[in-house]
Amino acid sequence: MSLVAVPFYQKRHKHFDQSYRNLQTRYLLDEYASKKRASTQSSTQRSLTQKSSAQRASSQTLMEATSVSSREQEQQDEHRYRSLEAAYGEAKRQRFLSELAQLEEDVSLARSHTRSTLDKYALQQTEEDQKAWEWHVFEERMRRAPEILVRLRSHTVWERMSVRLCFTVQGFPTPVVQWYKNGSLICQAGEPGKYLIESKYGVHTLQINRANFDDSATYSAVATNGHGQVSTNAAVVVKRFRGDEEPFHSVGLPIGLPLSSVIPYTHFEVQFLEKFGVTFRREGETLTLKCTMLVTPDLKRVQPRAEWYRDDVLLQESKWTKMFFGEGQASLSFSHLNKDDEGLYTLRIVSRGGVSDHSAFLFVRDADPLVTGAPGAPMDLQCLEANRDYVIVTWKPPNTTTESPVIGYFIDRCEVGTDNWVQCNDTPVRICKYPVTGLCEGRSYLFRVRAVNSAGISRPSRVSAAVAALDPADLRRLQAIHLEGEKEIVLYQDDLEGDVQIPGPPTDVHASEVSRTYVVLSWEPPSPRGKEPLMYFIEKSVVGSGTWQRVNAQAGVRSPRYAVFDLADGKSYVFRVLAANRHGLSDPSETTPPIQAQDGSVVPSAPGRVLASRNTKTSVVVQWDRPKHEEDLLGYYVDCCVAGTNQWEPCNHKPIGYNRFVVHGLTTGEQYVFRVKAVNAEGTSENSQESDAIKVQAALTVPSQPYGVTLLNCDGHSMTLGWKVPKFSGGTPILGYYVDKRQAQHKNWHGVNASPLQDRILTVEGLTEGSLYEFKITASNLAGIGQPSDPSGLFKCEAWTAPEPGPAYDLTFCEVRDTSLVVLWKAPVYSGSSPVSGYFVDFKEVDSGEWKTVKQATTPNRYLKVCDLQPGQSYVFRVRAVNASGQGKPSDASEPVLVEARPGTKEISAGVDEEGNIYLGFDCQEMTDASQFAWCKSYEEIVDEDRFRIHTEGDHSRLYFKDPDKVDVGTYSVSVSDTDGVSSSFVLDEEELERLMALSNEIKNPTIPLKSELAYEIFDKGQVRFWLQAEHLSPDANFRFVINDREVSDSEAHRIKCDKSTGLIEMVMDRFSIENEGTYTVQIHDGKAKSQSSLVLIGDAFKAVLEKAEFQRKEFLRKQGPHFAEYLHWDITEECEVRLVCKVANTKKETVFKWLKDDVLYETEKLPDLEKGICELLIPKLSKKDHGEYKATLKDDRGQDVSILEIAGKVYDDMILAMSRVCGISASPLKILCTPEGIRLQCFMKYFTEELKVTWYHKESKVSSSEHMRVGGSEGMAWLQICEPTEKDKGKYTFEIFDGKDNHHRSLDLSGQAFDEAFTEFQQLKAAAFAEKNRGKVIGGLPDVVTIMEGKTLNLTCTVFGNPEPEVVWFKNDRDIELSEHFSVKVEQAKYVSLTITGVTSEDSGKYSIHVRNKHGGEKIDVTISVYKHGEKIPDMAPPQQATPKLIPASASAQ
Repeated sequence: MSLVAVPFYQKRHKHFDQSYRNLQTRYLLDEYASKKRASTQSSTQRSLTQKSSAQRASSQTLMEATSVSSREQEQQDEHRYRSLEAAYGEAKRQRFLSELAQLEEDVSLARSHTRSTLDKYALQQTEEDQKAWEWHVFEERMRRAPEILVRLRSHTVWERMSVRLCFTVQGFPTPVVQWYKNGSLICQAGEPGKYLIESKYGVHTLQINRANFDDSATYSAVATNGHGQVSTNAAVVVKRFRGDEEPFHSVGLPIGLPLSSVIPYTHFEVQFLEKFGVTFRREGETLTLKCTMLVTPDLKRVQPRAEWYRDDVLLQESKWTKMFFGEGQASLSFSHLNKDDEGLYTLRIVSRGGVSDHSAFLFVRDADPLVTGAPGAPMDLQCLEANRDYVIVTWKPPNTTTESPVIGYFIDRCEVGTDNWVQCNDTPVRICKYPVTGLCEGRSYLFRVRAVNSAGISRPSRVSAAVAALDPADLRRLQAIHLEGEKEIVLYQDDLEGDVQIPGPPTDVHASEVSRTYVVLSWEPPSPRGKEPLMYFIEKSVVGSGTWQRVNAQAGVRSPRYAVFDLADGKSYVFRVLAANRHGLSDPSETTPPIQAQDGSVVPSAPGRVLASRNTKTSVVVQWDRPKHEEDLLGYYVDCCVAGTNQWEPCNHKPIGYNRFVVHGLTTGEQYVFRVKAVNAEGTSENSQESDAIKVQAALTVPSQPYGVTLLNCDGHSMTLGWKVPKFSGGTPILGYYVDKRQAQHKNWHGVNASPLQDRILTVEGLTEGSLYEFKITASNLAGIGQPSDPSGLFKCEAWTAPEPGPAYDLTFCEVRDTSLVVLWKAPVYSGSSPVSGYFVDFKEVDSGEWKTVKQATTPNRYLKVCDLQPGQSYVFRVRAVNASGQGKPSDASEPVLVEARPGTKEISAGVDEEGNIYLGFDCQEMTDASQFAWCKSYEEIVDEDRFRIHTEGDHSRLYFKDPDKVDVGTYSVSVSDTDGVSSSFVLDEEELERLMALSNEIKNPTIPLKSELAYEIFDKGQVRFWLQAEHLSPDANFRFVINDREVSDSEAHRIKCDKSTGLIEMVMDRFSIENEGTYTVQIHDGKAKSQSSLVLIGDAFKAVLEKAEFQRKEFLRKQGPHFAEYLHWDITEECEVRLVCKVANTKKETVFKWLKDDVLYETEKLPDLEKGICELLIPKLSKKDHGEYKATLKDDRGQDVSILEIAGKVYDDMILAMSRVCGISASPLKILCTPEGIRLQCFMKYFTEELKVTWYHKESKVSSSEHMRVGGSEGMAWLQICEPTEKDKGKYTFEIFDGKDNHHRSLDLSGQAFDEAFTEFQQLKAAAFAEKNRGKVIGGLPDVVTIMEGKTLNLTCTVFGNPEPEVVWFKNDRDIELSEHFSVKVEQAKYVSLTITGVTSEDSGKYSIHVRNKHGGEKIDVTISVYKHGEKIPDMAPPQQATPKLIPASASAQ
């Protein structure tokens, strides 16, 4: 029986693999397996424990009852095992059942929780649906048609003033209001900045800015909702100051965005938070136009609709544009920009609450051309009149402001589904229209166009939409026949014609388009035409010729349209068309009237007068008169140019269809001129006349409202008020202020002053004590009266009697930077019981409740620079005045100030002008007509005209110091009014003032700047040239040379000249002598400027110049004959030889060259070749014996020259070092040589001498020559002899050669096996040397040949040596000599040996040998004895020589 149970999860899902189980199941399985393993281990341990105890019990039982048999014991063990096995199975089953129960409980809880969540969500959804339905019912009850409560009123105004038309309407849903001028819809985008349309709380306003004569009209407002429509109208009359002016023709942008026909059901309030602005991009880039908005109410299921327009065309999503609306934003994304995308983009959010929109222009510049100078790509590619094999392609030409004109276009086509572009025309097409033929019926095509000019071909245009080559007339030939009921049959008209074989002739043949290069013929298909497919053949005939020529003889035309090319200029043609099918050819059609190929349209004429007017700080409105000839006009191109530069740039890159355009992206304060050209399919017109230069500034408007109305004092019957300047003056100076007042609880306002106030402080008289009053202020300028300020707080008219001062007022800020700003204020009008002694300045972050004081001590000034602020944070400030009685009432909190430096912030610069006047300058390109520069010292306006002068011109202003002195040191500041806080300051300290005064003195007392002071130059002939060079000299400049206070003039001795174009003045002296010692001066005068430069040549300085001049003169004379171009010098060859080298020049065949050493001729193997110009002398194996003076001489009839080189001292040492370098490079690795004396380390090299800088090292210690270690060398080798080496001599040995710069090393490790082998060899050599020294040997005395006469006595004597004493043996003819009276041997003192032969006979002739030997070895000498008889001639023999001994080895001697 198996104990493995099938898991529960496999009982019902056995077909599932583990990989299909969910995470929860996998977790349970893992937990189950781990618990199973743990339980198995514990049960096994318990069974083992029980088994061991059972064994002990059984053993005890066996001892007690030995009679139990072994079989009974086995039965008991088996029974016990089965019991344990059953218990284990039951425990396992119980554990599994508990885990299964827990799992079922968890699943039940999860289902219960999910069911409750779904129920809650369903209830919530039901509640929301109920609320939405109740709100819908409520809206249905509230709905009513629009009703006008306050109607429009007519106005009469002066020209250039603003007009505001207002009316009030109510209705539900909120009516949509549209404004009309003389029945034409008013569009803000048509004339940006002209109209301002607002709607707030049912009050609708139309503001006409800067009204002109053309604005005189009847204006209507139409309010519409789903339940009705109402309207109101009023007249506006604009008067002129002078009646003799012509009305200014102003035409707005012809853009009228249609009101959407489908309006969302729910009313929404839309507020734009972030808007896209005017955008500049380049072709090929990506872009997203995005607006973030707040939509109220925010419903998930119902949203307003977002619509995007380009100019007046509603956009749809395409491969080029993607739209998104949701999550509080609407965006339009471009995946690949082209000039086709340029235009005015408008986002409209449409709902029942009305339409909220925002517009901005997108400019798309040309991408970089593929070829420099090539034109931009064409745009707006369209395909018209597509047929079976024919389509007309049109496009718009690019703007060629900086490129050469376009001479034509290439049209390319590509079949959909392929990437194969085919050029349709072989030669460029001049006009922007081309008929493409040769298409395959039923296929779709894409087209693109490329422009061509003299520089090259442009990038291709954007690809057109796919066009199918199909005949649109096929649909018109379908007919529907209605049958009984709702059934109908669709038939072709051909089916009703009967059995037609040959088609009839085509009809209505005419020229639909005529140009200079082609004629497009069009006709109607024949009737009847038959069921067979038709083709057409076109024939042409020159008028009067009577002959017809088939145009398309090769292939028939399937479309009822054909372009005929290759027509002769000046000739008229008639045409006819024939239809054909497989049955035959029809009769020809009627002949067309005579047609001549000529231009159907011409290039438009240039536009008329161009006017530019101010718009914003970076844009200008340009409008122009339409051209007189505007046939088929496609639009206009506008170009701009900075005045005076003649560098034109395109303003738009796609033709605009209206004669008014807003040019954006201009530089504030810069002056521009504009020109316009018209565009049609034939090309572009001539440029219009240039407009007048206009400075880029914001247009004039009424000022904004004043703010910060503050009560400064009150005496119980009057109040003193102060207020702040409007943030924007409207572009023109503020003429004054009007103050209105009203008492609390009163509705009507009453004017305080009839004429405008110039100051911003006013005491209002005639007030009632104890009453509450509120005030509002209105500013006015040339454009009119602006909006009034918000009503002030309620001020109580009661006298101020407090001893503390009143509040400071008019807090302003300047020099706002990233971490600091300057606060300025005005002193309190009410000072209290004592004068104001100082001020505290408090600040805090916006929305923070805790005020902080900038400085704990009061500041006596009415300004303070606040530092260490947080960048990008907004702060508010207030000021508290202090007198002897204490702190007064704090001023009103200022408006929030953002601590952030404005982009392009400029600072004050200090300088000196051309006349030497010191100034502080500041530039501001953001100025308007109302802007003024305000210069201050210590933040107090400068009024001292005796010390300062202010000069302002355009956007540049300078503060001049009339008489600069130390009293002018301080802090200077400047601010520009009517700007966004443009200001700066400059600290003029004493050091800067001194620098400026020194520069001013240089300009007022000018000096001629010198490129080079007076200097001298010595020529090759020994001439001396004195010269200097000025930066610039005018033709009227004069100068003089002065030597020792005496002016010298141009003469043979002093040749003087001046090149005023380069400012070079020079004087050349041919003969410079001892009389010329002194001071040389050059004085220059050029107008008011002057300069002087001197050169002192006295004493050693003069001697040096004189010696150099004499040397150069002698050198010149020397070089007239044979001479040394390079004197003797030396180098070391690769073979370590010293080479003396010199170069000679100006030699000839007769020139004699000699080498001398110590004035003695130095013989060489061959004479040098003077024609080569190089002479060499090699000195091999340099040593001290080569010391001496070496000369090289040249001589002929023209003169002689000598070059000397002395080899001694430092020259010799340098040679040794150079040789050391060669030897060091060529040195071989160290080698070991064993000798009887010891171990020798050797290094072979090119050449060795003891004078080389060599050093031996043993274990990094320098080795000095001693008895134990001897240092030496031979001609090609350096060695180190280690005598009687021991263990201490082991280690690393290094041989070093120093060449003056580098050390050359060769190393050897004499240890281990290397030392052992060397030491063994040394021992052997030592023993051999000892044996050689002590062996037996004959020192001398025996000849090799002896001649003697018979009867004589011969005595052979020699000296022998040996240690121990050697044994001496005589042999005759290699046999021992037996001693007798005839032969006797004698040895004396163990070293003198003699052989005596008494009575020599002829038998004694032969070879005699003496053997001398001991244990170390020996040697033998052979002596040949020749005996002749008395009277015989002595034999001819060679003179006797010293006999040569022969070595006897030790082994032989031992034997």
